[in-house]
Amino acid sequence: MLVLSALPRVSGSVSAARFSVSGVGSSPALSSRSCTPLDSSVRSSLRRCPCGIYTSRTKAVVEAVESKAAEWRSAMKRAVLASDTGAEEEVGHARPILRARSEEELLSYIRKEVETGRLSSDIANGLEELYYNYRNAVLQSGDPRANKIILSNMAVAFDRILLDVEDPFTFSPYHQAIREPFDYYMFGQNYIRPLIDFRRSYIGNISIFSDMERKLQQGHNIVLMSNHQTEADPAVIALLLERTNSHIAETMIFVAGDRVVTDPLCKPFSMGRNLLCVYSKKHMDDAPELIEMKRKANTRSLKEMALLLRGGSQTIWIAPSGGRDRPDPNTGEWHPAPFDVSSVDNMRRLVEHSSVPGHIYPLSLLCYEVMPPPPQVEKQIGERRTISFHGVGLSVAPELNFNEVTAGRETPEEAKEAFSQALYNSVGEQYNVLKSAIYEHQGLNASNSIISLSQPCQ
Repeated sequence: MLVLSALPRVSGSVSAARFSVSGVGSSPALSSRSCTPLDSSVRSSLRRCPCGIYTSRTKAVVEAVESKAAEWRSAMKRAVLASDTGAEEEVGHARPILRARSEEELLSYIRKEVETGRLSSDIANGLEELYYNYRNAVLQSGDPRANKIILSNMAVAFDRILLDVEDPFTFSPYHQAIREPFDYYMFGQNYIRPLIDFRRSYIGNISIFSDMERKLQQGHNIVLMSNHQTEADPAVIALLLERTNSHIAETMIFVAGDRVVTDPLCKPFSMGRNLLCVYSKKHMDDAPELIEMKRKANTRSLKEMALLLRGGSQTIWIAPSGGRDRPDPNTGEWHPAPFDVSSVDNMRRLVEHSSVPGHIYPLSLLCYEVMPPPPQVEKQIGERRTISFHGVGLSVAPELNFNEVTAGRETPEEAKEAFSQALYNSVGEQYNVLKSAIYEHQGLNASNSIISLSQPCQ
C-alpha cells in the first residue's frame, strides 16, 4: 500500500470532480454464520403494539423491514457463489472451466492450458496450490455445502485469472470497481466470505461508521489511517460492514501498491475494488530503470486523489506503514507496523487543502490468519498464498484533529510526529482489544470504555 512520502506535492488548482460506482446493495450470505436480514419472527413481533393495535408507526417499521428483506432476497437471487453472473455475456460463450463438475476436472483444465502453451507452468503451479489451500480452509468451516462452494468459487476464480492472462487488464491511476457485465466486487466478496468465521468476528465502535455515513451525505471526506494485514483486507472490511454500512463497504477507495495490480492471481480481485494505484516506496528502487516511470505514475495518482477529495463525499483507506504487518521474527507476535510520518502528513495536507471538510480516523484490522503475507518483503511477484478459516476484527476510533493533538508542540516536525504517533497508538489500542476478543476468547467482554465491540453479522 501507499507511502505518500513517495509522491511529490502538487501545487495549483485542480477542478472538482465527482465519481460514482454503480452496483447492488448489501451482498447475500453464503453461510448461516454470515449476515442475514431480520427473520419472520422478528417481523411478526413488530406487527402489533403491546395492546394489540396495529399502529401507523408500527406499520411503517414493518414496511421498512419487509422492504429491506425483499431487497436482500433479490440480491440472493442475483449472486451465484463467487458470482459468475455476467461471465457468459462478457466472453460470448460459457467457458469449459465454468462447467467443471469435480476437482479433477477443474485441475485437469489448468494442466491442459500448460500443455497447449497458453499458460506458464509457474502460474499453473500457483493456481493449483491456491486451489488446495482454499479447499482446506473452506473445509475447516464445517459448512455442509463446502465442496460445492469450493468448486464453484475456484472455477470462477480460475476463469477470471485465465481471462486476464490471455488479455491483461491495465489499471488506470484511479480504478473504479468493475460491476458489469461481470460483477468483480461480488466475486471478491463471495470468494472471501467462506474463509471468515463470523461467530468469532467483531467490529469495534460500529456507531462511528454510521456517523461517517452521515458526514459523507453532507459532502465531507473520510480518511481511514489503518494497519494492513492481508491481500484480502478490502473484502474483510466490506464483509463486516455490508449489512450495517453498505455504502461505505461498496464505495471505499483503497490506496493500493503495484503488487495487487500486477500479480496474475491477485488482479481479478483488485478489479472489483475502487483503487488509487501507486508504487510503494518499499519497491521504488527494485528496478532502477523504472524509477522515473514509477515517479510519474505516482504523480498522476496524486492528482487523481486531489480531484476526488475536491469533489467531496469520498472514503479513502490508506496504510501509512507502506505495507502489510508481519510477525516479530523473534517472538512470532503480530502487531501493526509503524506508521511513516511523512505518509501521514502528506495525506493530512491533501485533506486540509481540498476545500471540503475532511475527517481522519484511526482504523484497526486483525485478519492475518485468513491470508498472511510472506515472512519478509519479496521483490518478485508471485508469492505463495496460505489461507485459513478464522475470525477477524475491525475497529475504528473517534476522529483525531491535528490542531488538538499537536497543541503545544514547538516545531512543525514535532507536530507531524505527534499526530502520526497518536494515530498509530490508537490503532494499536484497538488491535489489542480485537486480539483479546478473538485470540484470548474474551469475545464481547473485551470491550472497554473506548472500544465497544459488537457482532452485527451474528
